Amino acid sequence: MHINLLAAKSAFMAKNVLFIMCDQLRYDYLSCAGHRTLRTPHLDALAKKGVRFDRDYVQSPICGPSRMSTYTGRYVRSHGASWNTFPLPVGQMTMADHLEPLGVRTALCGKSHMLPDIAGMKRLGVDPASPRGRRLAEGGFEVWDRLDGIHPDECPPPSHYNDHLRLSGFDGANPWEEWVNSSEDEDGRLLSGWLMENADNPARAPDEQSETPYTTTRAMEFIEDAGDQPWCMHLSYIKPHWPYIAPQPYHDMYGPEDVQPVKRRESERESPHPILKAYFEHRFSRVFTRDEVRSRVIPVYMGLIAQIDDQIGRLMAWLDAKDLTKDTLIVFTSDHGDYLGDHWLGEKELFHDASARVPLIVVDPSGEADATRGEVNTELVEAIDLLPTFVEWFGGEPKPEILEGRSLLPLLHGQDVSWRDVAISEYDYSGRRARKILGQPVSDCRLTMLFDGRWKYIHAEGFRPMLYDLQNDPDEYCDLGRDLSLIHI
Repeated sequence: MHINLLAAKSAFMAKNVLFIMCDQLRYDYLSCAGHRTLRTPHLDALAKKGVRFDRDYVQSPICGPSRMSTYTGRYVRSHGASWNTFPLPVGQMTMADHLEPLGVRTALCGKSHMLPDIAGMKRLGVDPASPRGRRLAEGGFEVWDRLDGIHPDECPPPSHYNDHLRLSGFDGANPWEEWVNSSEDEDGRLLSGWLMENADNPARAPDEQSETPYTTTRAMEFIEDAGDQPWCMHLSYIKPHWPYIAPQPYHDMYGPEDVQPVKRRESERESPHPILKAYFEHRFSRVFTRDEVRSRVIPVYMGLIAQIDDQIGRLMAWLDAKDLTKDTLIVFTSDHGDYLGDHWLGEKELFHDASARVPLIVVDPSGEADATRGEVNTELVEAIDLLPTFVEWFGGEPKPEILEGRSLLPLLHGQDVSWRDVAISEYDYSGRRARKILGQPVSDCRLTMLFDGRWKYIHAEGFRPMLYDLQNDPDEYCDLGRDLSLIHI
């Protein structure tokens, strides 16, 4: 009865959530976050309408575990999917489990990185091919259009995108690979987007047929389809994650002169922590130590962000025209960052801010949020705070015995509330080459970050800790973990 009343209340209020997530977008690659040359006017406009949370940390600095924490509202140790190839255990409640009892249609358009727990379903007598099994396999989402973004020939194709490309005249066994992830030279020979040496060449497919505009259009189609039913649309862009290739005009919108100075010092390579030293040996780190790679790749990374910003502008104008903005909580964030050569590293996975800190903009259209519009909030917030925020937005009560994050609505409404003292992030490097370099047992390949706003402490099983003082060393150059005088920290 209680659930039915909540569902009726939610339907009457006709509230919605537009939950936008990028993949591998750094916290500082927005003009409103201080980037000196990148222009993101539409995201800047969102920040002026809402609150930009300046210290948002993901619960794991890699795609799968980070997203599973966001979708469950739980830390990695709680949900158990600690690396990209690990399935989310079937018993974990996800976003739809919390929102659909409130009458909310909860759908995915884009990337989820969800892997199904087939063994768990079979153990519980759930047929993976049944309607219930298919929803469990997708993390509870209604899949409107799944596009995880990396679709070489040997991997499963996207749910709709290749068909769309073929219907648009882009033929081939794998149109994504041949048109979206490829360029061509003057003689018409294909240049693979997997190779960074080709990053500054335009993709063969035009802008309007590339992933970001396509996913935006599909999200609009879902919103049209939802009608008057309250909805939570997870619009999940796969960019600016590699492959680093962009369509015209974004492939050369920025140039080497727009690349920010790299944040690294030679001292970081002098007696580094063993795990950091092992990561220096990873191929993606060695590649990004080369200035010519950064000069070629980072402008394209910026162009992909500019494309996202343009699509955000398109989507916001469409929502305004549909008179939906006044009822829609809008969230913009990322699943992790990208080192781009900072600290002699590439990719993500460790806990410097370039990797574990992400942008977060939240626009609450209600009058209660008027007092905080345009503010920059510096509380320590976490990705797991989003799901309890959504539950409260739709009139429900977050379940603290399950959801480990906290609703952001009190902060959005300017309420004086006590907040967390420490942000937590975790990483399991057992699937990485670093484990073999270090000779670590699989069970000991766990890292845990605790950050209190000044001190960033990283527990490394089997090794000394890492420690950074962001008050005196905001760029995290100096690891103080071997300093015994700081053992009290």
